[in-house]
Amino acid sequence: MSTLPVYRWRLAPDGYATRRQLRARGLRPGGQEVAATVERPRRRRGPLVAHLYRVDLAKPVRPMTPGRWAALAKANTARRICPSCRRDVGYVIPTSLGTCVPCHDTT
Repeated sequence: MSTLPVYRWRLAPDGYATRRQLRARGLRPGGQEVAATVERPRRRRGPLVAHLYRVDLAKPVRPMTPGRWAALAKANTARRICPSCRRDVGYVIPTSLGTCVPCHDTT
């Protein structure tokens, strides 16, 4: 049983990247296991940990299909419709309120 290599913050070798760094390059982990971790020490708490993946094993991001675009648009529209007054308020309704601001202020 092998353990993962642990690198200090900003000292990971080339060839490793986090999910966000892969995404910025147009890549995804593609089912590979975590190859290493990076730890950023903190004073009064445990260290921040980021998982690293190998760039050479990463696969390209799958392109958005017309069906995916339609599903995303439908989901975003549903987040803008107030469940109380049933109108499109033009912004994403905060989950802390549960309704649009005018409906929340009247209750």
